[in-house]
Amino acid sequence: MPATLLEELMVDGAFAPRTDTGSEPLSPGQLLGHPGLLRAWRAVAGEKLGLGRPLWQVEVAEAIGRSRGWYQNLENGARPKIDRTVLDSLAKVLLLGRDEHQALVLALMDGALNTIPDSFGDATVRRDLQMMLDQQLPNPAYLTDRVWNIIGYNAAMAALWPWVKEPGANLIRWAMLSDEARLQYVDWRHHATEYVKLLRFASAQYPHDAELLKLITDVQADLVCGRFWDTDIAAVSESRDGHLFKMILPSMDYQPVEVISHVLFPVSLPGARAVIITWAGTDEDAAPAAVTGQPTDRTPERPSVPWPDLPPVLSGQAVRRLTATPAEAVELAGPHAVRLPLLGALLGRDDCHLVLDPDAGTVIRSTRHADGEWDVRESSAADLLYELPAGAPAGDTLAEYKLLLRAALPSDPLEASRACENRLREAQIRAETLAEIQDELAGSWNTLVPLV
Repeated sequence: MPATLLEELMVDGAFAPRTDTGSEPLSPGQLLGHPGLLRAWRAVAGEKLGLGRPLWQVEVAEAIGRSRGWYQNLENGARPKIDRTVLDSLAKVLLLGRDEHQALVLALMDGALNTIPDSFGDATVRRDLQMMLDQQLPNPAYLTDRVWNIIGYNAAMAALWPWVKEPGANLIRWAMLSDEARLQYVDWRHHATEYVKLLRFASAQYPHDAELLKLITDVQADLVCGRFWDTDIAAVSESRDGHLFKMILPSMDYQPVEVISHVLFPVSLPGARAVIITWAGTDEDAAPAAVTGQPTDRTPERPSVPWPDLPPVLSGQAVRRLTATPAEAVELAGPHAVRLPLLGALLGRDDCHLVLDPDAGTVIRSTRHADGEWDVRESSAADLLYELPAGAPAGDTLAEYKLLLRAALPSDPLEASRACENRLREAQIRAETLAEIQDELAGSWNTLVPLV
């Protein structure tokens, strides 16, 4: 018998080598697959039961009401039709936890039943999910696809972890392969092993995903992370929901902070994960205290660290949307979208496109950066009015300005009329007051002019 479980798996062909032999690339499922998982879990079960050896195949087979040959074929890669009762019995015999049980079901069903989406969902889904991220402020929040590519984030996330803004940003690539992450995570090695568990689970969930294969092989090729992959190979994890961990962030003066990650799985975007990061502590010790950098009375032990300046967030202004093009911005603005090209030109010429959603009273703004990439942001019509350059609009620009001004009013015509009346009264009072101040200034100026 081989000396270690890893050697046993490699001898039996259940554990794939990292090097490419020039043949067809292995799938994520072939990198581990159900044969390796079952053997690893059988060994761990024997340890948990104090047997000093793995559970024998015949012991597992008898416990689930199958022959030894049937189970032996299963560990050799066979994929017979199995009902859920047998799978549950197998999980019970192998003493599997929730995540291991789910990985077993996925592995023997050849991956998730739901189809992997080819896109990030339609415009409405993207808009709603980004709104959900923004509403978590001032807590950082982000959205990843099935292989941990960053496809959305809020302004707090970008302020604390700027790497999410980089093209092709990927959580696991950053966490496991970047020097920055190895400095920021307290006990980085522990976190790296946790991310390996996520990759193992994903290999069972998406056994034929080429992008996942590339991510796994890149992690395995790393001299340090490759060793993490080769240890504790029975461990899998679906998410890091509820994990408490410490980080040292440059944006927080390099003082250790303790946070908790909360993971949600949006039904509208299969395979995606929404993660919200909160500060560890009591309910009263909420993130707004961290925004000001002032500790609360209930948690004097928390370091007083300055939260990065986030004036656009705290004032309710726009934050970055999921990446999209100006053409998609029209779709984001709903069925009654109205383009505002002249007002967009006032703000940024050809590099700024504005689309009004009159139903929601918001404006979708597409801004082109020097690298040619576009950010798509959403703000209220009222906020945009304050951003427009000073000066009276005229001609076609006045027509766009009127549409924007109407969108800033209540949708109900009666309420909008009353709002107009109130604002006209305020404007009249303001104009009269400014005229008085102007007269006073003129008078004081005249007293300073010497007589000739």
